[in-house]
Amino acid sequence: MSSLPTPPQRRSRPVRVADAIKDWVVEQGLKPGDRLPGETELIQRFAMSKGTIREALRLLQAQGLVETKTGPGGGLFVGEVSRERARALLANFFYFQHITIDDIYQVRIALEPEMAASLAGRLTEDQLAELSAIMEDYAQPAADAEEERVQHVSSLKFHARLADFGENAMLGFFIGFMAQILTDLTVYKRLYTQPNHDLWRNGREHQIDLIAALRDGDAEAARRIMREHMQEARQMMEDQEAEVMKRFIV
Repeated sequence: MSSLPTPPQRRSRPVRVADAIKDWVVEQGLKPGDRLPGETELIQRFAMSKGTIREALRLLQAQGLVETKTGPGGGLFVGEVSRERARALLANFFYFQHITIDDIYQVRIALEPEMAASLAGRLTEDQLAELSAIMEDYAQPAADAEEERVQHVSSLKFHARLADFGENAMLGFFIGFMAQILTDLTVYKRLYTQPNHDLWRNGREHQIDLIAALRDGDAEAARRIMREHMQEARQMMEDQEAEVMKRFIV
């Protein structure tokens, strides 16, 4: 006999009020830094008790959507959630999930080639120079495990920074988030315990070719290079993970 589906949990009153306040902020066209009504006005506007309003505001403050300032000119203000805070909150969701390197690269392969193609011919010389400057952090192969770790983090910074140059804020956010998760995962699994010169060489060559394609405005080449880069990196990192696990078992 199959069990009945679990009914969805009813959201608490403070949660519903917090959502109502967010909707009201959007409807009013308020921006970060704009003043919000005081507690008394919020009680009247949403017809809720003082305790419910305060709990709703605490929820919004925890999310970074409301700020409280004290002193002269203080009060409640619309907050702005930074990209770093948003990524940290999203990372908390995946903290207890079983995320693999293959999971991450499946997403990266779907997103980053198209992002690279969209930027071909659209980057300034200053932006291209910034990408080349990042690559100077791994101009030579790593000599030891610590240098390998630093270089790996810098190579992922290249991808996050490239995504920042795009006009699609959502695409840039998720690509940067994938770079952050991959950094955390490889450090956690200690995949840098031995320098991988093949991974370094192939990755750097792909990035050099990618910058050339971006400068030339060759969208198809940029898409192809990034896809090949992602596919090869996935295979090499999975092989490296398997080697680390083999040493651990032995």
